[in-house]
Amino acid sequence: MHRYLPHFAARPVPRYTSYPTAAEFTDGIGGRDQADAIAAIAPGDPISLYLHIPYCHSICWYCGCNTGAVGRVERLTYYVEALLAEIAHVGRRCAGRVQAVHFGGGSPNALSPAQMLTVAGALRAHFDLSPDAEWAAEIDPRSFTAGHASALNAMGVGRLSVGAQTFAPIIQGAIGRIQPFATVAKTIALARNAGIDRINLDLMYGLPGQSLDDIAATLAAARTLAPDRVAMFGYAHMPKLLPRQRRIDASTLPEPEARFWQRALAHDLLLEWGMQAIGFDHFARPDDSLAIAARTGQLRRNFQGFTDDPSPTLIGLGASAISQFDGLIVQNEKHVGRYRMLAANGIDAGVRGVRRDAEDRLRARVIEQLLCTGRLNLGRLTAAIRPPRHAWDELCDAGIVTRDGDEVSVTPSGQPYARLAAVLFDRHRGPEARFSQAI
Repeated sequence: MHRYLPHFAARPVPRYTSYPTAAEFTDGIGGRDQADAIAAIAPGDPISLYLHIPYCHSICWYCGCNTGAVGRVERLTYYVEALLAEIAHVGRRCAGRVQAVHFGGGSPNALSPAQMLTVAGALRAHFDLSPDAEWAAEIDPRSFTAGHASALNAMGVGRLSVGAQTFAPIIQGAIGRIQPFATVAKTIALARNAGIDRINLDLMYGLPGQSLDDIAATLAAARTLAPDRVAMFGYAHMPKLLPRQRRIDASTLPEPEARFWQRALAHDLLLEWGMQAIGFDHFARPDDSLAIAARTGQLRRNFQGFTDDPSPTLIGLGASAISQFDGLIVQNEKHVGRYRMLAANGIDAGVRGVRRDAEDRLRARVIEQLLCTGRLNLGRLTAAIRPPRHAWDELCDAGIVTRDGDEVSVTPSGQPYARLAAVLFDRHRGPEARFSQAI
């Protein structure tokens, strides 16, 4: 079912974790807009919270996240103080009911267990949290302890996303993330022993020096860990935007066709496990809530990727965290020092973003539906947002999509290229190269 189409695989295209994308953010959006959007949330409206911890004990060279080395432990103390101030400031004005809480980074477990518990306590004190809200956290196995596992369980965290990337030692050295398999296995055992039994495993293809044998060996090892979900992300090498990636020898990166077959092999091996493919880069056990959401048409896409979180509003807390409202996307100040000053003085931390008019919101729903379900009825769309016929003809001729009247469907072999269908609905896109390649 796999077809390598070099002309399409190399095209730069957004990941569409939001629409409009971050490329459209401007500094014309700020804290006042953020405050107005929060105030407009009606009592009881479902919302989700995302908390960003922009620190790691060790910085990986491949990473595109907003994070920095902890260095002095006082940095974490000062950051938590600012985060607590923002939680109180936003929480007292937000009438929505929280359905999900997600800790990301960086590495949330850069915080001490006591700091984690303090942040969770502030969330419960200042927000209306649903009793069955799902709490999840991303963690770095290299600095995860039994104390972290106990604290996360006490907070109510029931799902962990464990960053593994690869289990090949030589590739770990090439990306600056030395992390033996035993370290990851111990981390998952600590979590499960503490009562956290839902485990996501994050892996990557397209890494320097990576081969098909490495992919197969990593997935064989990963299978023994029995994760509920696996994310198989393609490494995006953009050293002009991410200076830390300059430490990676670009000459050792797999060629586009090799990347494609790495992804294809991972896809097939994960399906052999009995996992269900979700979108173009996620996999889940059939009884996992993400797989159920995909089968029942409830799958969504947001800044965490494919998700079963149904909340229409996401509020981001912490430096660089992004909030999404119906008519607005706004990002907090990225620079930790400036973020701390804003938060400590009770000032909304949003400094850039984009307004979403009615057409943007419609295009966002169309893009999300196409990526989550692989199907679309063009006849239900206004002429203003329907792509020209020739745009579909190109994808149809390549076998990426099929078209039956107004019904468009992404083919099984076209699934890796699904974002090329989504980009047809993006009114902001031109021939830009700042995005990663399609595969």
